[in-house]
Order: sequence, then C-alpha cells, then structure tokens
Amino acid sequence: MDTSEILQKVRKIEIKTRGLSKQIFSGQYHSAFKGRGMTFSEVREYQYGDDIRFIDWNVTARFGHPYVKIFEEERELTFMLLIDVSASNDFGSTVRSKKDMITEIAATLAFSAIENNDKVGVIFFSSKIEKFIPPKKGRTHILRIIREMIDFAPQEKGTSISEALRFFKNVQKRKCTAFLISDFLDNSYEDALKIVAKEHDLNAIIINDMLEQAIPSVGIVRFYDNETGKIFTVDTSSKYNRDLYASTFSERDEYARKVFMKYGMRHTSITTKEDYVKPLISLFSR
Repeated sequence: MDTSEILQKVRKIEIKTRGLSKQIFSGQYHSAFKGRGMTFSEVREYQYGDDIRFIDWNVTARFGHPYVKIFEEERELTFMLLIDVSASNDFGSTVRSKKDMITEIAATLAFSAIENNDKVGVIFFSSKIEKFIPPKKGRTHILRIIREMIDFAPQEKGTSISEALRFFKNVQKRKCTAFLISDFLDNSYEDALKIVAKEHDLNAIIINDMLEQAIPSVGIVRFYDNETGKIFTVDTSSKYNRDLYASTFSERDEYARKVFMKYGMRHTSITTKEDYVKPLISLFSR
C-alpha cells in the first residue's frame, strides 16, 4: 500500500470513528472510566453540612472564620491499547478482516479518550512485543496510531497475550485504563492477566469471524493456518468434523469469558460481520 492510499484510508477511518466517538461514546466513556482521584480545586467559606475534615486551617486562621477545601475529580487518564497484530487477524470471511475491525475499534476508543483530554498509548504484539508507542495526547498522535495499525507489518506470526501483559505491567507503573483487543487464539494468559487486572482497569474485546465459529457443509476443504503456516484438509460434509470445529471455538471462547469474569474485567465479543457500536456501548455501560 503506497503513502497516498494509506493517508486516504487513515482519513476515512478518522471521519467514521471520530464521529462515533463524539456522538455516542464521549458521555459513556466519561462515566465508565473515572479519573484516578480527587485534586484540589479551590477554597470557599464553610457552609452548614460541609465535612469538617476539609477545613483549610491556614486560610481559616488568616480570615478569622472557617473555609473548606473544594476538590474535583482528576479527569486525566492514561489510556493504553494492547493490540494483537498476529497473522490470524488477517482473516475475514466478509468485507472486512479482523485486522480491519480491530483498527476501527481501536481508533474509536482512542478518539473517545482524547475527547476527554486523556493520553493514549499503544502496544502492538504478536508472539513478541512488536512496537510500543508511549502515551501522548492530541489528534496528530491518534492519526499516527491509526496509520501504524493500517500499515504495520509484524515480524512474528504467532500470539502471546502473556508477553503483552508482562510488557504493559513493566512500562505502565501508574494505574490506567487499558483495552486488550485480540482474537484470543492464545489460551495461556491467565497468570499474567491476574496480575495486571489487580493493578489496572483492564478490559477485553474479543474479535472473531463467523466462519471461525462454525463451518458449512461444503465438502472437502483445505485450511491454512496463518500463524503456523500449516495446511490441513477437512471433510466439512462430516457432522462430526463440523461439531468438533465448533466445539473447539466454543471451548476457547468460554475459557476467555471465565477468566475475564474471574478477575472482574469488562469484556465483550464482536464478529467482523456485525456493527461494533452496540457492543462497545454495552461494554461502557457495564
């Protein structure tokens, strides 16, 4: 993809996702992801019913009658996106791939964050950490992130969610809001997730394709695994094979949901065929 094509695609994604973040998600985002604490705003004269613990004794002594400190929510957050760029996300049986869906969702979340004056950072991961973009504010920064997501070529094809979580824990010392966006083909991440979920507001978005959930009966089909490079043949006319295929997906999906619920994480699952707006709103409202 040449530079002009990339810029055109970036602009198209910006128009769509920035509009969504302004019209739909700004209020949801603000209420769902609170600031990290209370910060001093001003002092005013004591009023009946005020908490005496907030009396400012220095100002009170100076003016001869009580004044109290007023605090407001410290809104600024650091917002991290942990984005799976492994080869399995190149798959898509509809008009868009899992990678396309991840890009749009990540852009929508990022624009929602900067609408609230929060900093956004990104970790691209496969079976290793592919790229780290430190948190910053502003539209230019978000457009850089979108451009990277569109044109990024990972060095590895596999998936290691644990590696991404360990790296995130090391680079982000202060509590922040984070979204882990992946197809979750990896199923050995519980230990790392347990540690991170205790320290940060960690949320999960599962992206998959309808054809990964079930296959139709269309005879002999050759499958290619993008991550391992293996090719195998399956007789899809066999009900046993179709059921085995579907149960493999169900078990992996059920494992992910159980892990997320166990550690109190918000999570949602979205397919490449559906509109992601409602699942995201539902995620925020939870």
